[in-house]
Amino acid sequence: MISEKLLQQIDFIKEIDKLKYILRKTKLLNSNRNENDAEHSWHLALMAVVLAEHSNEPVDLLKVIKMVLIHDIVEIDAGDTFIYDTQKNHSNTEEERLAANRIFGLLPPEQATALIAIWEEFEAGETAEARFAKAMDRLEPLLQNTSNNGGTWNEPGVNYQKVYNKKSVIKDGSETIWEYAEQLINEGVEKGILRK
Repeated sequence: MISEKLLQQIDFIKEIDKLKYILRKTKLLNSNRNENDAEHSWHLALMAVVLAEHSNEPVDLLKVIKMVLIHDIVEIDAGDTFIYDTQKNHSNTEEERLAANRIFGLLPPEQATALIAIWEEFEAGETAEARFAKAMDRLEPLLQNTSNNGGTWNEPGVNYQKVYNKKSVIKDGSETIWEYAEQLINEGVEKGILRK
């Protein structure tokens, strides 16, 4: 007999397949195809594995991987908010909270509670793991934009200061990676792909 717990877990697994259909503004490295949220999350997980040694503080890598794999699941309901959007703030919204409760709520209660707690920890950005996970989340689109002649930096209203301000969160998770990221931002200005 198949347990109710397994059926709930399978329902969640089926639901999160929808993440593959949520398109982001950023395009894949050296490509004109938009990245989807599932690709983004996978890429961040591998980035965390490869770059963990550069974290400012020792981190629980499994927790970081969980954070980056689930941080955008709420976008199944809430949609992706462009980081430089001037109409909608790119922060935890009530819409995202409702999405987290609905989607993670498909799981058995103990798992739902655990994943919501990890999602909330990422959103708060106060632990070493959350700071490093956020650094990965801000680094990946930077790599994409520099490989695509500015990519989303060409959107109206996006300029050096906005990019610098949004990306400076990287230093909270890794000073080493921030030094590299800052160099990429400055090179973007020099190459004319980021307006000063």
